Amino acid sequence: MIAIVDYGVGNLFSIASSLKKIGVDAICTGDADTIRACDKILLPGVGAFRDAAAKLAASGLDTVIKEEARSGKPLLGICLGMQLLFDKSYEYGEYAGLGLIPGEVRPIAEVIPRDLKIPHIGWNALSFKKPSPLFKYIKEGDFVYFVHSFFGARCEEFVTSVAEYGAPLTASVERGNVFGCQFHPEKSGDVGLAMLRAFAEL
Repeated sequence: MIAIVDYGVGNLFSIASSLKKIGVDAICTGDADTIRACDKILLPGVGAFRDAAAKLAASGLDTVIKEEARSGKPLLGICLGMQLLFDKSYEYGEYAGLGLIPGEVRPIAEVIPRDLKIPHIGWNALSFKKPSPLFKYIKEGDFVYFVHSFFGARCEEFVTSVAEYGAPLTASVERGNVFGCQFHPEKSGDVGLAMLRAFAEL
């Protein structure tokens, strides 16, 4: 059973529907005991880093997620959920993250050409940097769907794939049992479903 963390931000229905489509049992929950009882954790997120981090902290779920991840339970952060895995974010200020993957979140405007639109929205090919169990059923060059204005930086040791948008932007990261993807697998068709299947099989 996968716990999809419900803390007030994130497209829970789409993720739950995607998991159901591939026959994976999941539950959307903000209950700490339920999250602890599940085999894996999926941390979604859309919107602003500050607000999401504050809601996690207010609910106490930040502590639960860190404890479960440090116990070895597989954890996958999606989009803002991935960004929350890092040490801190510089999204309209400086805010602390969960500290599960060393690195920080910075504006893509710092690294892409000025003529490119922000946010980065659309389909981009994955370029693998390191092997990952999440890539079990996909291949390099497969396209996934992005919507973001910020990206994982200073985390090169943990980057498993990048996507080109005027510059190579962090697409996925991994540190032991902790995984993150900047793109939305639940919006990435068969490729995204294949990655969710791979996570479910960990």
